[in-house]
Amino acid sequence: MTAFLIALAVLVGGYFVYGLIAEKIFGVEPQRETPALRRADGVDFVPMPTWRVFLIQFLNIAGLGPIFGAIMGVMFGPAAFIWIVAGTIFGGAVHDFISAMMSLRHDGESLPEIVGRELGPVIKQIMRVVSVVLLVLVGAVFVLTPAGLLADMTPQWAGTLFWTSAIFLYYMLATVLPVDKLIGRLYPVFGFALLFMAGGLLVVLLSGSVSIPDGFSDGLYSRSGSGHPIFPMMFVSIACGAISGFHATQSPMMTRCLKNEKLARPIFYGAMVAEGIVALVWAAAAIAFTGSYEGLHAYMASHSGAGALVHELSVDWLGAFGGFLALLGVIAAPITTGDTALRSARLIIADAAKVDQKPVWKRLLVCIPIFAATFGLMLIDFNVLWRYFAWTNQTLAAFTLWACTFYLARKRKFYWITLIPALFMTVVVMSYIIFAPRPEGFGMPLAWGIASGLLIDAVCCAAFVRHLRMRAATAKAN
Repeated sequence: MTAFLIALAVLVGGYFVYGLIAEKIFGVEPQRETPALRRADGVDFVPMPTWRVFLIQFLNIAGLGPIFGAIMGVMFGPAAFIWIVAGTIFGGAVHDFISAMMSLRHDGESLPEIVGRELGPVIKQIMRVVSVVLLVLVGAVFVLTPAGLLADMTPQWAGTLFWTSAIFLYYMLATVLPVDKLIGRLYPVFGFALLFMAGGLLVVLLSGSVSIPDGFSDGLYSRSGSGHPIFPMMFVSIACGAISGFHATQSPMMTRCLKNEKLARPIFYGAMVAEGIVALVWAAAAIAFTGSYEGLHAYMASHSGAGALVHELSVDWLGAFGGFLALLGVIAAPITTGDTALRSARLIIADAAKVDQKPVWKRLLVCIPIFAATFGLMLIDFNVLWRYFAWTNQTLAAFTLWACTFYLARKRKFYWITLIPALFMTVVVMSYIIFAPRPEGFGMPLAWGIASGLLIDAVCCAAFVRHLRMRAATAKAN
């Protein structure tokens, strides 16, 4: 319990201390007019109340990530608690805040545009393709998963095909309609439900009625039943509860709804800290409910996955209402992730093609190929493709952090705040893809993966130093 309380306090303190440091480094300008006011179009650029923007941003970046990811990640042992706290404060929240501020300063630009602006046109094109493919993939998968769950709960006439069609229709509406019509009204409700459920579990954990066998006294060795090492596997398993490149694809939607730059830290850094707290609560709850790391492994082996644990734990600790919230989360969270993924895909394509999104026919022009691609992907077996999502997600985070570093350096700001996590995440993603067993990775020795990551780090650092020298030479010549 002591370790849990310390972790919780550090997370909250991280927002007020390190979050303020990040804000000071970037240099927020409250007097600067935001894109929501300067480019208001009633579609994507729509000023909204701060509380509503926060809840939408929180649900955008969270979904089931800090629940399922935390449960799967804590199976590696107590090191997961350290990564959730440190990753959130020094990695994920900084990643989300700095990238969102870059978007704010460039008219709410989408991720490929802000990354390409710093890392060059080739990287921009790669990021455009990779981002859209991933977002369409997310949209397709998150149609089928909740549709199957709903089909199991409803009469026979409302089968999987019915719910797939209904969810897909909702996706189409949420992607095309103004952001304040569906997303702005539904997301705050589901975001509050996710926070309320985590709050209920936190009360149970703090009440002393359950014990949290965190295992720190036994050491930080891997408790993974598969024998996988903590590095790099855990750092890819826990994504949304610590750092996630997917967040940077979502934040531009809310930069287009923010009324003042001074709200950026509460919205973007704050939402990531809130997600870290949710992940911390679920990681602790999973261990407390099953009794030990061995008990968690046994439970997961004998049940259908994290969803069963989420439902049973919620009902046992929070009663029927908790079970309802858990079910709502398992169904609603993937749907709300899928619809904003497709909306982000529309924004990325529109930004790349310079297509004005105020006329509805132009929105449909961009959306039709997105919907067609999503429908086509729904017909494919995603088992192999989905295994790569977590790795690609963290690779996006590494690219985003490097772009943030180049941006801060160009603006003569303290770039180490993003350079250190960029170096770390580069080693993580390279080590993972080299070491992970086939078909996820190449199944080679971990040492080779780490060496490859360090080599890529060296190349990136060389490019960064060259950039600094060229900037200094230009400044001297002028």
